[in-house]
Amino acid sequence: MFILKINWKVRFKNPIFIAQIILAALTPLLAYVGLSFADLTTWRTLWDLVVQAYSNPYLLALIIISVFNTVTDPTVKGLGDSKLALRYDRPRDDSKFVE
Repeated sequence: MFILKINWKVRFKNPIFIAQIILAALTPLLAYVGLSFADLTTWRTLWDLVVQAYSNPYLLALIIISVFNTVTDPTVKGLGDSKLALRYDRPRDDSKFVE
């Protein structure tokens, strides 16, 4: 059985990752229906778009591909996080890294 090993706990502590996931899901949806983020003025409009996405297999596939591209790390061989990243308790702060 294939298990995608990703350090979800640390990723969701990073607000950039959360924003990337939201944008990865919303951008293809908005592009498909011809709207922009400025058109999302009510929660009802957003909900109607989500329902529309689930009822359209092509659009759902676009969203899944977009989220997949956000989650995978192209700097690591394979699909999961590196063994080092799996041990993190919080996002790594490279500002303290000395070359």
